[in-house]
Amino acid sequence: MIAEILPAVIREFPWPKSMRWSAGNLSWVRPLHSILAVFGPQTEAPEIVRFAVDGIESGDVTYGHRFLAPEPFSVRRLDDYVQKLERAKVVLDPGRRAQMILADARNLAFAQGCELVEDEALLAEVAGLVEWPLVLMGSFDQSYLQIPPEVIRATIRTNQKCFVLRDASTAKLTNRFILVANTEPDDGGKAIVAGNERVIRARLADAKFFWDSDLQVKLEDRLPKLNEIIFHEKLGTQAERVERIVRLAGELAPIVKADRQKAERAARLCKADLVTQMVGEFPELQGTMGKYYAEAQGEDEAVAHAMEDHYRPQGPSDLVPADPVSIVVALADKLDVLVSFWVIDEKPTGSKDPYALRRAALSVIRIILNNNIRRRLFSLFIAHALQVSLRTENQIDLSLLDTYQAVGEDFSQVLVSLNELKNSVQELRDNPIELSTPTRQASFAAGDLLTFFADRLKIQLRDQGARHDLVDAVFALGGQDDLMLIVRRVNALGSFLDTDDGRNLLAGYNDRHGEAQAHGRCLLRQGHGQCRGSETAREPPETPQRDPRGDADRGGFLPHRGMIPYRG
Repeated sequence: MIAEILPAVIREFPWPKSMRWSAGNLSWVRPLHSILAVFGPQTEAPEIVRFAVDGIESGDVTYGHRFLAPEPFSVRRLDDYVQKLERAKVVLDPGRRAQMILADARNLAFAQGCELVEDEALLAEVAGLVEWPLVLMGSFDQSYLQIPPEVIRATIRTNQKCFVLRDASTAKLTNRFILVANTEPDDGGKAIVAGNERVIRARLADAKFFWDSDLQVKLEDRLPKLNEIIFHEKLGTQAERVERIVRLAGELAPIVKADRQKAERAARLCKADLVTQMVGEFPELQGTMGKYYAEAQGEDEAVAHAMEDHYRPQGPSDLVPADPVSIVVALADKLDVLVSFWVIDEKPTGSKDPYALRRAALSVIRIILNNNIRRRLFSLFIAHALQVSLRTENQIDLSLLDTYQAVGEDFSQVLVSLNELKNSVQELRDNPIELSTPTRQASFAAGDLLTFFADRLKIQLRDQGARHDLVDAVFALGGQDDLMLIVRRVNALGSFLDTDDGRNLLAGYNDRHGEAQAHGRCLLRQGHGQCRGSETAREPPETPQRDPRGDADRGGFLPHRGMIPYRG
């Protein structure tokens, strides 16, 4: 049976990346040279499970390190396999390899008065690349330390899979780095270190050239190039997106008491670094390089930091912007993404979220709650959605925006509940009223996006320990589009119910609710007149008759034929 199963498993194994080699048809993560397949009890000699895959036959022989121990050896069982591989200069467990690398790197850095800048992802990658790790240290010219530290780290990490070091006293990067070899060279690793230093020196020279060249052009002068970058085929260019972000930033600035001019300036420049040479080489540095270029070119400190912070938070462990200008630009950037993709109906579906819209919504929620921001969202959504809708319809008259935002404010005042809003949106879809296409798109998008935010907020509150019934009770109120107010109401309701008055009120409500339910179940017998309120409630209940069909859905009982539900 095993011999029948394993060939199919090997051929169909779903590697994220695979390769083909030689003249065979097998795709594998690396070229496959041998197959070790033995089976049997601990007390007996195991048998070889015989099969072949792409001309490679299974057996009990395998190999160790390609250069340090290339001789074949036989294997009986797993413990035997691990021990013999170790003797053949291969550490089988990737977790143990990672621990060996980390411990040796820390010790080597400490001996030089440095600290290792730890990187879990890089550590896992390097541990997967080596079988017999040897940790070494190299260096580069100190003049390259004039480059921003993030650039040095990205260069060394991306190109050479090496770790950077920082000074233990100042926490600034040093001109040393840690590399991991996969062999035991006779010269102690001098040639390996020299080769890595040569490559890193060339890469840092390129990075310094990008840095110096980018500083020659002001960020503002780069803005016309954003017209050449398509953000989305239905949403236009990055330049058009920047204009939308600027408008949103101007509207949001008074809410968080941010300087409107600085907020609009930061919003206008926030994507300018996308067309720099450095970000073209290292896209992960977008925002970070914008901050450095803005500082070097004399922009206000708040503007410079907003260019970096407007991408945050990028995950649950990332920092949330706290400076008012950064808050404004971060919210404007994320709300534009959310509203825009809702307008063109590119929403998350199931497990698919190619534009990270769920993360964007959670980021907006975190920014609002962490900074105690009070703002009704529906009017903001509907005004911005109309702006996007007008663009998708190739209409450039935006004179309706202020009027439509006022309408949105009025509508949000009379919202009965999010459920009613959802039903209204669905009713509009089923029975379209006479609205222009942009207006209809904006209506649908704003309502649907608000319910999406409600769902995200419910999940977050429950994850933080809020009782689900308290969350549902607050959302049952009308006009719930102020996230900060929703959270305060949930907290206030929970605090009140923890007091004696709250417990008494809840107990009284439950008693009355139970009586109302009992009264609602009051049944009348034909010919026996009406129930007389509390007297009937104290009468013994009718004995139900057993349903001969044993209907599980109804508990196995049927009401008496002469009984009807009370409708009074």
